[in-house]
Amino acid sequence: MRKRYLCAVLAAGASWLALGQSSRPRLPQTRDEVARPGGKLPGNPRIALLKIAEGFNDPTNVGSANDGTGRLFVTERVGRVKIVNKDGSVNKEPFLDLTNINPLGSDVQTGFVEQGLYSIAFHPKFKENGYFYVHYASLPFNGDGMIVRFQVDPKSPNKLTPERTNQTAKVLLRIEQPYYNHNGGQIEFGPDGYLYIGSGDGGWEGDPLDAGQDLSTLLGKILRIDVNTSDDDTIPYKIPKTNPYARARDERLMQLFGISEADFAKVRTRVRPEIWAYGSRNPYEFSFDPKSGDLFIADVGQNHWEEIHYQPASSKGGENYGWNRMQGSWCHPMTGPNDKCPQVGVLPAGEYPHEVPYPGAQPLRDGHGCSVEGLGVANYGGMRGVYLVGDWCSGRVFGLGWDGSKWQLQELAHTNLQFTAGGNGEDGSVYAVNCYCFYTSDRGPMANPPGALWKIVPANEVPRGAETARTVQQVTEVTTPGSGAVAFLHPLDNKPIPLNMHPNETITPQVGAFQKTGKNPYRGNAQAIEAGKKVYMQWCASCHLENATGRMGSNLVDDQFNYPRVSTDVGAFEVIYAGAAGAMQAFGNRITQDDILKIMAYITSLRR
Repeated sequence: MRKRYLCAVLAAGASWLALGQSSRPRLPQTRDEVARPGGKLPGNPRIALLKIAEGFNDPTNVGSANDGTGRLFVTERVGRVKIVNKDGSVNKEPFLDLTNINPLGSDVQTGFVEQGLYSIAFHPKFKENGYFYVHYASLPFNGDGMIVRFQVDPKSPNKLTPERTNQTAKVLLRIEQPYYNHNGGQIEFGPDGYLYIGSGDGGWEGDPLDAGQDLSTLLGKILRIDVNTSDDDTIPYKIPKTNPYARARDERLMQLFGISEADFAKVRTRVRPEIWAYGSRNPYEFSFDPKSGDLFIADVGQNHWEEIHYQPASSKGGENYGWNRMQGSWCHPMTGPNDKCPQVGVLPAGEYPHEVPYPGAQPLRDGHGCSVEGLGVANYGGMRGVYLVGDWCSGRVFGLGWDGSKWQLQELAHTNLQFTAGGNGEDGSVYAVNCYCFYTSDRGPMANPPGALWKIVPANEVPRGAETARTVQQVTEVTTPGSGAVAFLHPLDNKPIPLNMHPNETITPQVGAFQKTGKNPYRGNAQAIEAGKKVYMQWCASCHLENATGRMGSNLVDDQFNYPRVSTDVGAFEVIYAGAAGAMQAFGNRITQDDILKIMAYITSLRR
């Protein structure tokens, strides 16, 4: 009897083990296996974004020292790192300030919105050695990517003086950047103790250097280096022996015979040994699962698709992610939905479309974005190994996870935040940062409204009275009162919005009339239309084009909006003033209500 019971237990254990092995995430083999919006994660998790701190100038990333203090470190594009304490307070003095270490000015290049201080990473033994690393665009080196190690003074754990910054600086790597975009930027230590680096293809569009597939350049790659050179600190870094191309360029005697083709294939005389994986376009953010060690890479796409790659912890490196032969699971260049091309490299685990998923397609109304920003891997709130990403344009938050048999990509929230990046905190929670930075009308790293730090929490665990990010609800038509002041409502959730005054604003008679009647008195006024066009060109045309048909966001002419009231003057005003989602940011306290009415008059004159 005991023997039979033992056999049953062993059989059950073997079945469980087999199930566990079969349920491990697998790489998609065909396009149909790639997850897209509309999927359902196990348990159908519900999330909210809880505001932790604010006042950050163009925040670009968030890191944790994992030293027991619970501190979070928010990088600002201008070249500063701010400390957020466990209680949510922000230290007045920056932890690191790269804007004051160079006698000629800042050491950080911020001439374009994709340049600046990208990220921070802390040595796995930071508590013991005080080493941390940053990646930024160097001003003296014309925007080249600099990866530099610094060391904290134990007597001053919350701030490096300019003297300390210069004294402890050790340049590990300089990545030459031919253009001012697609610089990648993320650096993070993997479970193996090596430093991983996300490097974009160098910029312009379409990868004109063919960098993604070129193994002789660091561009368009995920790099892996060993920073532990304490035996000889004059060495910037070592190549891990297990890197896929660690010995590929070694000098050797030529042998023509008696060597297999597999052996010849290992010889790459011009390959860079730092390469861990290649074929990336702009892997600005990636994250390791703290539980499994699996790697997820958010690779910013071009015109039509955003992609998310999965690399299991068991990977030996050397993956080719396809760029620029592919964009996601699709051909590049893309001409239509039925393009045929050979599959190059490893398919992404998940992808989502832009508003126009291929040339000539009808614009999508839901489930789209324009720039994927990795946030972190969640193992809480019903989520297990779920990689969370936020979209820079749409404000959507997607979760990518494995359900035991296939990948699922579920939209978990649709916010009005313009996500830039995120990271896991010491408590395992996923944090996100957002900016209000305009891409093609960049005003510099200090001129935009300040962004914030957010914590992703289960929706049922939001503390009472806490501030959370606005999210798209089921917005319905709301009738305007027949008498009294018009009720202005937020375009995402129909909650009342206060009309704050611009610092130098006076309420014109036209604004007063609009607030009473809900009708724009400037409609058809040629002078107002011309004035509105000037303001529109300053603030809006960079995304929506001069004729308001641009689709980096919604088309303003044909009412391609997710908000039903936009067909009314009140609705259009609410969208512009309060912001809709993503890069359509709030204009309150930025331009006057009178100018908003003139912008509306200009847009109305273009309708067809």
